[in-house]
Amino acid sequence: MSYFTGYFVSTHMDLQQIKQRFGIIGTDAVLNRAIDIARQVAPTDLSVFITGESGTGKEVFPQIIHHSGARKHGEYIAVNCGAIPDGTIDSELFGHEKGSFTGAHDARKGYFEEADGGTIFLDEVAELPLSTQVRLLRVLETGEFIRVGSSKVLKSDVRIIAATNIDIPQAIRSGKFREDLYYRLNTVPINVPPLRDRGNDILLIFRKFASDFAENYRMPQIILTEDAKQVMLKYEWPGNVRQLKNITEQLSIIEQEREITSATLLRYLPEYSDTRLPALITKEGLREDAFNSEREILYKVLFDMKKDMNDLKKLVGEIMTKGDLEPSVHHENAQIIKNLYGSGEEGLPGRGEMSPPVRHGDDDNIQDTEEVMEESLSLADKEIELIRKALDKHRGKRKYAALELGISERTLYRKIKEYHIE
Repeated sequence: MSYFTGYFVSTHMDLQQIKQRFGIIGTDAVLNRAIDIARQVAPTDLSVFITGESGTGKEVFPQIIHHSGARKHGEYIAVNCGAIPDGTIDSELFGHEKGSFTGAHDARKGYFEEADGGTIFLDEVAELPLSTQVRLLRVLETGEFIRVGSSKVLKSDVRIIAATNIDIPQAIRSGKFREDLYYRLNTVPINVPPLRDRGNDILLIFRKFASDFAENYRMPQIILTEDAKQVMLKYEWPGNVRQLKNITEQLSIIEQEREITSATLLRYLPEYSDTRLPALITKEGLREDAFNSEREILYKVLFDMKKDMNDLKKLVGEIMTKGDLEPSVHHENAQIIKNLYGSGEEGLPGRGEMSPPVRHGDDDNIQDTEEVMEESLSLADKEIELIRKALDKHRGKRKYAALELGISERTLYRKIKEYHIE
């Protein structure tokens, strides 16, 4: 089939036809864009690199590309690179000769020979050993490979589509993935959006799953109340579509009531939160920007401590110099001190006890308050104090409290959980 014929076939099928053929549900713009890219690249032989979280349905896109292009009559082989042991992955992909290793009783073709003229989908490609990555790079560049235990160079005309759910740039920096291989695979990138970013698609997919399970198990279909729908939309869905399908199936089988309320739904949603803040933790640990946020909040704490101390020194000096002040002034000054240090049993806080100012002789010399202050030096305590002040000031609104503290909202959210701040 010529390029132009293949192009006509792939573009002739519109987005809705592709969704119906491959069981894709949703109207999200990012999802539609990903499908459109797959449709446009299908008639070419360009390598495609698909990224997205686990459970988002990345495995559908190689099928769209293969069955919509000129190779649709060739072999389509999907390989889960993370499920094959390191010692046998080369044999699985490139084949081996008889006697090349223990247990190799006969010669065997690998996937690249079997899929000649077709498509190979390498799922979890970042799990490949570095030695196998070198072999794969050669296939991408020249179409040539060598069986394990052989010296004969073989050729294969195979289109390669790869996918991963990890941060490849981070894997490159840590030496776990070859940068040159990444650029060879990433000729055309496709990103599959996570379920939590697809809005009302969540409810559409739920209804489809609920209908399917009702038909399979021959029972009335479950439906969601309005409050349950809001819970669905606010949940993070760390397992994406796969998790939504499992939970829908559990609700369909276990619950007797066919109308699912938010209280019922919450029992099936682990670690539910009514906020939609992104997590700071990745598979490789804390992201670099998370560390920067930690450092920024510590600097903010230290500068605010210094400013509070200077303000307090001026205030105490003013009180002692002027003597008896007007009641309104007393009230204003007391409020300032309360704002600086909270409210303790004596009207002043308990974290750092402040001794009363000391007078010496008739000249009313004022002692430096820094000499009589026993302030807590715990950064954790100061963080808690500032976070509470910011939340009180903005009546519990985390967005504005985070702006006041000079940190991101997600960092503030994590601090609230870490310190168990009400």
